[in-house]
Amino acid sequence: MTEYHKTEKVQLHAPDLEELRGVLQAGLKNNFAEVQVSVVDCPDLTQDPYQFPAKGLCGSPRITDIGGVQNLLSSVKINKEYDMNVISKQLELPGAFILGATRGPGNILGFNAEVITLILTELEGKPAVNSSHYTCIGPDGKCQQGKYSDKTSDCKIGPLGNLYACEGKPGKVVEVRAKKRTGNHSLVTALRKTLRESYPDKSLALGGTFLIQKGKAKVHLMPREVAPCPVKTPDKANDYLRIFEVNAPLICPTVLVSKDPDIDLRVEHTHCFSRHGEGGHYHIDTTPDTVEYLGYFMPAEFVYRIDEPTETHAINNKSIIKD
Repeated sequence: MTEYHKTEKVQLHAPDLEELRGVLQAGLKNNFAEVQVSVVDCPDLTQDPYQFPAKGLCGSPRITDIGGVQNLLSSVKINKEYDMNVISKQLELPGAFILGATRGPGNILGFNAEVITLILTELEGKPAVNSSHYTCIGPDGKCQQGKYSDKTSDCKIGPLGNLYACEGKPGKVVEVRAKKRTGNHSLVTALRKTLRESYPDKSLALGGTFLIQKGKAKVHLMPREVAPCPVKTPDKANDYLRIFEVNAPLICPTVLVSKDPDIDLRVEHTHCFSRHGEGGHYHIDTTPDTVEYLGYFMPAEFVYRIDEPTETHAINNKSIIKD
């Protein structure tokens, strides 16, 4: 098996679901007028509106941060690829269900794209199931969405990814319902900050997916053309990216980390897609008075930092654009 070098494994604090429920219920009230956090059976994610390749979010939950934005600054590394079938073995979870936010491999797609990775990796002769989507700027300058499998039969991502992995089993998860945003934070940032404030000396991570059921959201997309070294500073990144407002309902796989255990983690990353052709890299809702969220999350037991870039730049995982 080909392996990607420099894999570092760190154990995370994973509280039981009832404890986590109480923490999130209390903390999210600082950002939303209506909050209901419960421990429930995970819905069947193979059904609408998700249509994921696995039923649930349970079984050996873990996250991984692969590559990094530094790879986008090098003409040598911008087309770097990572095979999810190989990654699942490095996560010590062959056959894993992997979901999250990645960059598309430009040399495969032929254009820049935000990829919503949804892959049930291969196991003992069973082929992988790739249900991933991509969003990009179309030739008409508007948001465009497609199925990754229509472009390629492989399970590769581009030079960076933030992913949640599990056995894809049904089971108990934390359900978050939130309406009417009263604070300044997105749902993801509100979750992350709540965990950071409640467990200041520990690193926790959540993975899962949420729906924006009502309202609109701010997303970004990269220009369609694959440029060799598009962004070198946070300011240049802001100038480079294109901002769109997209409509609910939106399906949003996500990974967030309360505190980086000094392995250069990207602390939150969310990509979204829809059944009406809109999506991108989620920043925040733009309709705080009417927005409604419904999410399902699991605390990760471990984080695997894979192929951390050695280069130091003005832009890295710790200086990603903020809302």
